[in-house]
Amino acid sequence: MIQQQELADQLMISRSAIAGHIMNLTNKGLIKGKGYILASQKTAIVIGGANMDLCGKASVPLLNGDSNPGTLHYSPGGVARNIADNLARLGSKVELISSIGNDQWGEQLVSACIDAGVGVSHLLRCQQGRTATYLSIHDNEGEMQIALNDMKVLEQLNAEQLTKHKSLISHSDLVVIDANLSEDALSYLFNCIDNTRIYVDPVSANKALKLKPYLSQIDLLKPNLIEAELLSGIKASSEDDYPRICDALHHLGVKEVVLSLGSKGIFASNQKESLRLKPRTTSVTNVTGAGDALMAGLAHATLEMWSWNKSIEFAFSCAELATQSYDTINPRMSDRAVQRLMEMNHAE
Repeated sequence: MIQQQELADQLMISRSAIAGHIMNLTNKGLIKGKGYILASQKTAIVIGGANMDLCGKASVPLLNGDSNPGTLHYSPGGVARNIADNLARLGSKVELISSIGNDQWGEQLVSACIDAGVGVSHLLRCQQGRTATYLSIHDNEGEMQIALNDMKVLEQLNAEQLTKHKSLISHSDLVVIDANLSEDALSYLFNCIDNTRIYVDPVSANKALKLKPYLSQIDLLKPNLIEAELLSGIKASSEDDYPRICDALHHLGVKEVVLSLGSKGIFASNQKESLRLKPRTTSVTNVTGAGDALMAGLAHATLEMWSWNKSIEFAFSCAELATQSYDTINPRMSDRAVQRLMEMNHAE
């Protein structure tokens, strides 16, 4: 058990702020009793980037080299943080390991995580360096055209820092990693994790290259098509090549592959069977958080020990729900909301 003042001291925020967060978590059924005892659950540890997302969406077709009319919006983001946030909203127990700056945006990230139910006691608060930021520009149909990121603060989450969390990581039921981590941090994690399932998001083509030495240790990989082509060595000329790409990754040791195809859906493979799912919704507001919601859905389904087919369909529905919000994280995200969306899609 832990008291409000102890929580406030550990998180370096006021007791009144803690009281507000606790009320929200109690209403969601995530904690119980005056001693704030957490219900016994399987735990996922998510390790990687946490940043503020700055999203611009054009209201007309984009014209390169010119000023385009549109809307600008900011919200808490970062691949690992987004996955953890979605995972907590789905009802799973999750701890986030990341690094943030000692600034206003860092405090906003902490507050957003606490509100969602994400454990933040293992966040590294860096006195030197600012909280990471991610800027994305989307066309008038919601598809991302270009993005920039400033993730330098994550370099401080190195092997030495991760060693402090070895016990937590080793005793978790699932570890989710994003490739924003440094090569030093990735090497440490893949060498220290033995009997825990590892799910990995490559993040980008450039960062995906860091995963090549560890493919045989990855239980589930969620690349987009460019990342998958790079890691498999196979170029896709049509949808018929998706199974070949996944088979090549399986041959390299990856147990499961969930290939994210953007507006075309996903292709999933687990060595024994495959599943192709295409989008069923026409209401796309923001695709930025879809991939993170997809990974969260996969992690949640794993902790719930669902069948493979149900897990893939649930995760895909998480991604669909994510695209229906201006925020990177859809505030409506929950196990019940996703299950309802699945039922509606099956009824069509």
